[in-house]
Amino acid sequence: MKTAPLDQPRPTPVIAGVKKMNEIPNRSMVGKTVLVTGGTGGIGRATATGLAAMGAHLANTGRDRERTEGAGREISAVGRGQVDVFVGDLSSQSEVRRLAGEILERLPRIDVLINNVGGYWNNRHVTADGLEHTFALNHLASFLLTNLLLDRLQQSRPARVVTVASNAHAQGRIDFDDLQGERSYSGAVAYNQSKLANVLFTYELARRVQASAVIANAVHPGVVRTSFGAEDPGRAQRLSIPLMKLFMKAPTQGAATSIHVASSSDRDQRTGLFFANSKAKRSSKRSYDEATAARLWEVSADLVGLRGAG
Repeated sequence: MKTAPLDQPRPTPVIAGVKKMNEIPNRSMVGKTVLVTGGTGGIGRATATGLAAMGAHLANTGRDRERTEGAGREISAVGRGQVDVFVGDLSSQSEVRRLAGEILERLPRIDVLINNVGGYWNNRHVTADGLEHTFALNHLASFLLTNLLLDRLQQSRPARVVTVASNAHAQGRIDFDDLQGERSYSGAVAYNQSKLANVLFTYELARRVQASAVIANAVHPGVVRTSFGAEDPGRAQRLSIPLMKLFMKAPTQGAATSIHVASSSDRDQRTGLFFANSKAKRSSKRSYDEATAARLWEVSADLVGLRGAG
């Protein structure tokens, strides 16, 4: 399987947005098991709900048990397949490992992994592992979980890994000399770096698994009305968000691209692409730097204790 160039013919997207549950794509996910991380609110929950309504066996993760179980019950009410919930704080590597073990024990197959979990923090926070929180949750959590589940994904082939990035990656750069923001920290700089890391990780993963019928793509959901950044907003964010919300997408619209990439025909074997508005598009120049992607992979493997991963 090869990474397809953007100039190859592409199928017309089924939808540009999902406004109501009766407007989900006209596709079936019956018989498919889909794991969504961070699927208790916002884009993640809308993605989980949409795929469950298409008949998928939905597995959903969240860090708060009550909220995760509540989301599971509500998704079950509109879904046509089984819904399982998994509880864990993915900013902690021990929790990612525990969660992966539970997932492998309970899910005999994983057809689609959607790395949706992430967030924005204006101030620098440190995780239980002593790592900067934005980089740890937005990038390392997806890197570690994907690698821990990779054998199961390959056994379930054709399988997909969909990682939720952002157009903000275009403003990012990987600062290998200060990945953890110890010398200088900015919430925006840390976020942009983590989103570039998402895209670089996706492209490197696609290269490493291209012979195994696992396809890996990144998506930009758009600017969406969610509680994004609400735990630690900056002053500018607090002032601008109320006005900006008037022009933001609804979570169901933001989930449309993830749903499209997760559910498109198995005949569409394109991998290593960046999608926005359910269409493949060019990502930033930095995101195609294979040397940076390979170095980031090795550094990430060191940080999570997975030397030789992939």
